[in-house]
Amino acid sequence: TATIFNENSADIDFRVESDGATHMLFVDGGNNGVFVNTDNSSGNLDGASFGVAGGVTFLQTGNTDNLTLLTTDADDNIGPNLRLYRNSSSPANADNLGTIDFEGRNNNSQDVVYAQIVSQINDVADGAEDGILSLKAMIAGTSREGMRFSDGGVVFNELSQDIDFRVESNGNTHMLFVD
Repeated sequence: TATIFNENSADIDFRVESDGATHMLFVDGGNNGVFVNTDNSSGNLDGASFGVAGGVTFLQTGNTDNLTLLTTDADDNIGPNLRLYRNSSSPANADNLGTIDFEGRNNNSQDVVYAQIVSQINDVADGAEDGILSLKAMIAGTSREGMRFSDGGVVFNELSQDIDFRVESNGNTHMLFVD
């Protein structure tokens, strides 16, 4: 009722080729790894037991989750974990570490990034490391940074743009307002 490869658990690899890749699907029997479009011989996937070289798209045609990170760990540690890791051999101040784009279409069928979360290195010096986390949104057709977390604290409108700041209370829409 099943097709089994390597039922005796020998150190045997399994490889499927495509038209342009020798390791389109690769099972590393000795290292218990599964890889797509790589054999991970370069070690780029940093000890991973599953890896994909190149971009990955998860397509969902309905309204259910495209990607779920699930852990059944019951202790008080954190998890599941999502890690955006830039492994640069020459890190420098102002390097971007990762971006999460919230993208959709406008009424002219153009793709637009409506909001972003951006992480950046502010200082790479050992023992003095600083990072920046920015929240951006599309305002009148231009991406604008509204809030920045950095060594200068939490700053609204760090880039001196025409962005108002407003705090509401229970009964007042403009309890605190900066024009």
